[in-house]
Parts: sequence; structure tokens; C-alpha cells
Amino acid sequence: MATTLSEAYRDHPLHLHHIIPLDFSSLRTLPDTHAWPQTEDGHDDDDHHHGGGSCIPIIDLMDPNAMELIGLACENWGAFQLKNHGIPLSVVEEVEKEAKKLFALPADRKLKALRSAAGATGYGRARISSFFPKHMWHEGFTIMGSPCDDAKKIWPNDHTRFCNIMENYQKQMKLLAEKLTQMMLSLLGICEDEKGWIGSSNLCEAVQLNFYPCCPEPNRAMGLAPHTDTSLFTILHQSQTNGLQIFKEGAGWVPVHPHPNTLVVHTGDILHILSNSRFPCALHRVMVNSASQRYSVAYFYGPPLDYVLSPLLLSSFPRFRSLSVKEYIGIKAKNLGQTLSLISTIQN
Repeated sequence: MATTLSEAYRDHPLHLHHIIPLDFSSLRTLPDTHAWPQTEDGHDDDDHHHGGGSCIPIIDLMDPNAMELIGLACENWGAFQLKNHGIPLSVVEEVEKEAKKLFALPADRKLKALRSAAGATGYGRARISSFFPKHMWHEGFTIMGSPCDDAKKIWPNDHTRFCNIMENYQKQMKLLAEKLTQMMLSLLGICEDEKGWIGSSNLCEAVQLNFYPCCPEPNRAMGLAPHTDTSLFTILHQSQTNGLQIFKEGAGWVPVHPHPNTLVVHTGDILHILSNSRFPCALHRVMVNSASQRYSVAYFYGPPLDYVLSPLLLSSFPRFRSLSVKEYIGIKAKNLGQTLSLISTIQN
């Protein structure tokens, strides 16, 4: 039985043409394969916000009311920005520096660590790519556990620094994720017995390095197509370049403007299920631009594969059937955005 996130994905292989990124460094025009229908609401080229001036809240983790503020943000937005989060700025800067070094390499060098058809780690396109008719303006590098096996393929004799920095980042993020999980589950009134998995060694966690190159026609391209994450929640560092957008009912696509030394936290499907829909899962996408490259580092956090997902609010009718994390990953690997409706107990 699969016990790690990477093993869970082995049962759901992808074709290589859904894994190999384009060599963006050689392009001066937008290929038809990457040309999406134009959207009028998508690009944030100036300081005007979409969504009628809405913006996701910025929460100070040292605020005595932080837990309540996080609860409100999760209910209203499924997302918030976090400051005074305890992750040293140097840790985040080092990870971004290593990501820039990696993605600046020639394509043939990066392809040495190409994710295999049944693999989950290494270099490649976003896993969601196969669900969309057009390709995304994006390169990624996925880490689950130690990155050394993949890093050695790129830097046979000089991979230690990259590995150490990535492993330290994962450790720091896990500690922050545990704090946030305790808060979120407490907000839901969940008893200590239901929190036993927090801090275990076989969690579903991953780090995703993302690169969005400058694009010759950004109004016709998509950095990352709209989707929700499977995770309990995702903690994201983004470089100081706009691109990330969260969808909010009634407001549309709202840009998440970067703020120095803050991290973006957005909810995933698992938290949506556990909260019995009280916390929405954040639908998000990434737009690109012609002037600036954009980098981000996502940390996905969730319970172990054998953990049984079931709405934990006893005071209301359960909106989802019970299933393991592994089973949910399997359904989503085949259905993406339809998955929550497939496990819903509410008949439309």
C-alpha cells in the first residue's frame, strides 16, 4: 500500500507530452499550443485591483486575535497573507535564489531531472496540465522528501547546497503548518483525538518551485489555469511580481499583491471537506506578464494517505462521504475540478 504522496501518484501516470515543458528561452512569439481565449478580467498591469477594490486580509501571527482572524479569512476568502510567521527572511530568500539558479539552466540540463510518467518529483509541467486544452506558461520542480536524487541528475558534483536549503525550508514550513493546523482545527471545534496525525512523519507534504517566464503576449497566455489544491492548505512564497489571483464569489478574480516578508496561505480541498464546506477551497490561477519573470515556492500540507476524510462538524448534516486521502487523490487524478461533487452527499 502506498504510504507517501509520491507513491500515491504512481497509480496515475501521465503521458510524457503532459510533462515536458516548452523551452521558453527560445521563443519570441506565443505558440498556438499556449494561446488561451482572451479574458478581459485577467491582467493586473497597474495598481487597480479587480473585484471592486477587494484584497485578501493580511494577518499578524503574533496578534492575540490571530486564530479568530484566520477563521474569518478562511470563511470569507479561503486565503490570507501572513506576517510575523516565524520563518527567517534568509530562509525564504535562499530558496528563491536556488529556484532562480535552477530555472536559468539550459533546457537540456533541466530535462535530466524530468519527472517520469509515473513519478511525482523532479522537473516538469504542472500536474493539472492534462485537463486543459491549452498549455501553461510555466515550469515547475517538485520535491517530496529529499530532493537529492533529482538534484544529482542536474548537478552531479554540486547538489549539496540545493538539497540542504530545500530540506531546511520543508522543516521550517512543516512547523508553521502545524501551528496553523492546530488553530484551524480548534476553530472547527475538533477534539484532540482528531488531531493525532499532526506532527507525524508520514504526512502528505511537498514543495513546488514555480517559474513563470516573461511572455510575449501575456493577455493570451495562462501561467497556471484555475484549480484548487488537494492539500489541507498551501503556504506560498511569491516573488515581488504580481500574478497570483484568488476567485471570490461576487468579486471575481482578485490579485494577491506581494508584500515583503509575508506568506500566502490558501485553503485546499481537504480542509473544505473537514469543515463540511464552512471553509471554501481557494480557486486560484496565475497570470503572466511581458516585463518580469515570476517565481513562487508552494508548500502543500495535509494528513497521511490512510487518514479518513470525513466532515468533523457533528452539528450539521455531512455534505461529503467518508474516504481516505489516498482515495481522494485517486479520484482527483482522473476528474480534477469535479472531484468534490463526486463525493458530495447533497443531490443536485
